[in-house]
Amino acid sequence: MKDQLLLFGYIVVVIAATFVHDPCWLAAGLLAAAVLAGRQSLAIGWRALRAVLFFSLLISLGYLATALFGQPVSLDYLILVNIRVFFLIFLTFTLAAKVDILRALSFSRSLTYVTTLALSQIITFRRLFEDLRLAAESRRLRRLPLRERYLQSAAAAAHLFDRAEHDAREIALAMRARGFFQPDGGDDAQGH
Repeated sequence: MKDQLLLFGYIVVVIAATFVHDPCWLAAGLLAAAVLAGRQSLAIGWRALRAVLFFSLLISLGYLATALFGQPVSLDYLILVNIRVFFLIFLTFTLAAKVDILRALSFSRSLTYVTTLALSQIITFRRLFEDLRLAAESRRLRRLPLRERYLQSAAAAAHLFDRAEHDAREIALAMRARGFFQPDGGDDAQGH
């Protein structure tokens, strides 16, 4: 129940944050999220900063570049957008650290199913991606030309897509074998 309440609270805060246009209130929300994160707040803050730094930098520089074309630029707006993005990412990482997502979604078998598939794919692909990266590094003595890196990336992406399709099918079969898709009426047992 605690996980469901935290997830519901997260959804409400995310929606509310999109309607708040005062950086002070967003900063207060960020402070409240840091209190909720507790001792993990510095680690979560660092992860959130790394996650949004490139995005925020790119958006901020693009926005400031519009001044070169005579467009009015508001630094208040730029501060608002960056605080909102950081707050939402920090809140998301805090939720991930505090909530068991499968328990939070236990009220819906469909959501639990989709989340189980997604989490199992994430775990598998994180490991597979690292294996592919290490394999590529171990097979070369020098840095590959850009064209060869593109070809290697395309081959890895094709392998990842094939693996995703295969794994999703296998996970669905395993869940079916454990009775996950058995509706109350027993239609699934007859192959419907």
